[in-house]
Amino acid sequence: MAGTSKVKLAVIGTGLIGPRHAEAVLTDPDAELSCIVDPSPAAGAVAERLKCPIYSSIQAMLASSSKPDAALVCTPNHTHVAVSKELLDGGLHVLCEKPISVDLQSGKELVDYAASRNLHLLIGHHRRFNRYVITTKQLVPSLGRIIALNGLWTSYKPPEYFDPPTEWRRLESAGPILINLIHEIDILNHLFGPITRVHAEATPKQREHAVEEGAAIILKFASGAVGTFVLSDAIPSPYSFEAGTGENPTIPYTGQDFYRIFGTNASLSVPDMHLWSYPSGQKSWTETIDSKKVEVEEMKAPFELQVAHFVKVIRGQEEPSCSGKDGLRAVVVCEAIKKALKQGGSVDIAEDL
Repeated sequence: MAGTSKVKLAVIGTGLIGPRHAEAVLTDPDAELSCIVDPSPAAGAVAERLKCPIYSSIQAMLASSSKPDAALVCTPNHTHVAVSKELLDGGLHVLCEKPISVDLQSGKELVDYAASRNLHLLIGHHRRFNRYVITTKQLVPSLGRIIALNGLWTSYKPPEYFDPPTEWRRLESAGPILINLIHEIDILNHLFGPITRVHAEATPKQREHAVEEGAAIILKFASGAVGTFVLSDAIPSPYSFEAGTGENPTIPYTGQDFYRIFGTNASLSVPDMHLWSYPSGQKSWTETIDSKKVEVEEMKAPFELQVAHFVKVIRGQEEPSCSGKDGLRAVVVCEAIKKALKQGGSVDIAEDL
């Protein structure tokens, strides 16, 4: 699709994330919010606020005068593949919220399904468009060879987070590994290349849900770098991507670092962006090591940049930042972590999917 006419986008699902995507579409001068799709009675108020048509099903939308060029899938994790396939059958390009799927096989099928129809399938790992991630990506080469890293995603989800109508969050397909850690895994793949081995130990459980609550994870990268990551959605903590960057307006800002990256030339903490190195050029633990705060340029919100990118991909102006295959790699790693939790030991991951 080329040209200068606005790209018509629909948003499927009006839970926590759907309205944020819709608002991002409304801010883009090259996009038009054609409609939202959600059978829930509560979705009517969302459509009224957004001033757009609403349909109770994808088929009703496809048969309407509001049929879009593409759609953003913002439905529960376990529905992503089926909903995306229905949209692709309708001839629409798809930007599917992460995860692409809750298992490897259905994710592979979806990637092939989109390719067979010559339609774009992008995965909504929007943090690739976060200004701290963009700046870190630019800084990584200056750190030298990456030797090790550690990361944290630790926060507290209250009991009502799991109550109806979002009781699906209690399922094994919707724990912090596939809802929260998958974002981190995508960022780590994006910054440092493929993860090829994992080991994981579960945190003690405090709830009676089927889903995991957290883990301590060891990571091995194809480059040889190693890392550790602590995950939990059941502890009071200021250390998470959302709190550290202030990206999510519903989560109070703390500014605390959640990544520490160690290279042969220097080390970097994110998002406080302190770059540590020896000013004398002499590397030794007996030498003074100094930090320099790297300034991070102000940018549009990640959801807005992601929508703008999606429009350019549809128009043939850019290649996908996070393709279906990229999104699938994050699922593969998360699936390996879940396997390691269940069976113990390490799980190897192929470098090429």
